[in-house]
Amino acid sequence: MIGRFRTLENKFLPFLILSKNFCSTISQKSSQNSQNLPYFYSNLIDHCLFVKSLVLAKVIHARLIKIGFNGHTFLGNRLLDLFSKLGTLSDALQVFEDIPNKNSFTWNVFLMVFVKFGHLDDAENVFYNMPNRDVVSWNSMISAYASEGLVENALGFFSAMQGVGAEPTPFTFSIVMSCVWSSQQAKEIHGNIIRSGLCWSNIVLGNSLINMYGRLNLVEYAFGVFLMMEELDVISWNSLVLGCDKSGYGDLALDQFCLMISNGYSPDHFTMSVVISICSNLGCLVKGKQVFALCVRMGFLSNSIVLSATIDMFSKCNRLDDSVRLFEEVHRWDSAVCNTMISSYARHGLAEEALQLFVLTLREDFRPTEFTLSTILSSASFLFLADLGTQIHALVLKMGLESDTIVACSLVDMYAKSGLIDSGMKIFAKIGIRDLVSWNIMIMGFAQNGCGVEALTLFEELLMSGLPPDRITLAGVLLACSNGGFADEGMSIFSSMEEKYRVIPQAEHYACVVEMKCRAGNLTEAMNIIETMPHEPSASVWGLLLRACGIHGDMKLMERVAERMLELEPHSSLPYLVLARIYGMKGRWESVVRVRKAMKDRGVKKARECSWIEIRNHVFVCNANHILHYEGIYIHAILPLLFQDISNEEFVHLQHDELAEDGKEE
Repeated sequence: MIGRFRTLENKFLPFLILSKNFCSTISQKSSQNSQNLPYFYSNLIDHCLFVKSLVLAKVIHARLIKIGFNGHTFLGNRLLDLFSKLGTLSDALQVFEDIPNKNSFTWNVFLMVFVKFGHLDDAENVFYNMPNRDVVSWNSMISAYASEGLVENALGFFSAMQGVGAEPTPFTFSIVMSCVWSSQQAKEIHGNIIRSGLCWSNIVLGNSLINMYGRLNLVEYAFGVFLMMEELDVISWNSLVLGCDKSGYGDLALDQFCLMISNGYSPDHFTMSVVISICSNLGCLVKGKQVFALCVRMGFLSNSIVLSATIDMFSKCNRLDDSVRLFEEVHRWDSAVCNTMISSYARHGLAEEALQLFVLTLREDFRPTEFTLSTILSSASFLFLADLGTQIHALVLKMGLESDTIVACSLVDMYAKSGLIDSGMKIFAKIGIRDLVSWNIMIMGFAQNGCGVEALTLFEELLMSGLPPDRITLAGVLLACSNGGFADEGMSIFSSMEEKYRVIPQAEHYACVVEMKCRAGNLTEAMNIIETMPHEPSASVWGLLLRACGIHGDMKLMERVAERMLELEPHSSLPYLVLARIYGMKGRWESVVRVRKAMKDRGVKKARECSWIEIRNHVFVCNANHILHYEGIYIHAILPLLFQDISNEEFVHLQHDELAEDGKEE
């Protein structure tokens, strides 16, 4: 108890001392000269802003009311700003009402109070009730709507500002350029800046123009602004490098980075993270290593963003070992680095490692992002761990992220791949604003689970919503028709793809049609489709027809298809195995021996199947004919329990059948 009192005493001791000295100082100041009091209180307000103390702010406000200075315009404006930054709307309203002589600064600060609290409707009412609106007032409203993502409102206020003759400042143009998403608007804003005479002399405006043009993939205009600027800084180069990358010119972006260094500009953390990401997207490990060496030399690996980009670069360049080594050398984890490592594991199919690291991050109290949860859900669906996916779903609910579109789509995909299509549909139904990705995932989920009718019904709902389907949508619909046996509906959709939906059939669409024909036993039509398709048939398409030939026993066509498949994938075991199986069924044992000998001579190995079992939150993978396993004792301990459950279930069914027979006899 005494320790707690001392803690509170230490916490409020500066305020107690300040209040004591404050009262004595006030009496001294009042007796000396009242003209010095506004400056004295202004200094106190500065100190209050520094320590961010709401208690001290209320003490200052109370003293001003007591001595009659609460109506002082200058001090009232300072208090308005103080309460807006400390988060008390009611006190700010009281201060505003107590100021009899309100000037433009008073109204602008009062306007910013509502903006900071997110009350845009009230802010707009204050704006229109202001006796005089200056450029600060207009900037406040434009900035407020831009920060909330209401681009049209922000641009509307900018147009109205020009209509009343208010002169935009560089800050105004910077805000507006962040809202522009069309080339026409960008060029109009650029023209306004040139007419104002601020274009080339203001480095902030120049950087904003470069960033705007880069975001809109107008890299030639970005270069035009860059070359005309009177002064450059690191941000100018960063904006140009990033703009080149976003426009799809990764090599050009790296060239600009080299020019930046050769011209004597020192890159910062943002520069290095962008350049590493460019090397990652280009898959250029050689240049990535050079940038990595530069980061080590300049000490940038201590920055979380640079370190995360480096780990991601090594992972995307198929150097996962380097990513792991770099991650293990990190002395202090943070959310960004862990999220990158989790996605790196998942990218390389190491779902279990990704899940284990995810659990460790939760134990370290790192808050997972939407991207992390999406990656983990994909890993759970890859291992078909529905129980784990359900636990992650519970975490999503706890964090309040179920309404997030990315997370919701990942949940739907996880449940669909786990066979729990009804659970996926419940989540899909709760998505407020459905984008095409969410529709595609649900349609594909129905198709993969054999729910052809539901997939086609959902496709009709998509068309009624007004969203145009893309190639992924139609691939899912055709797959649903193939798995559901709706050959006529599938062929009708396939034949009208280009004319009705403006989607040119791709290889995946032809594969679905070929599978449709194979399931219906129309092997000749399937062969004709493969031979006339505009794309080079892949080995998987030939594999569909090869399996169908094996099922229907068409030896002549099967040999022809096997030859074509061997040309595409000479090391694939599928054509050899299908041929050997059919030859054996026909009693052509010499042909079976010949096929197996050719398979052995060419070094083709049969692809081994595998299965996995989860024991105490650990997944054990077993290959076919894998008798000895490093965790085999645990796996074999479970098998008797499984056999016992199967035996009990068979016994129950047997008793049920006997009772049914007895009932019939009676």
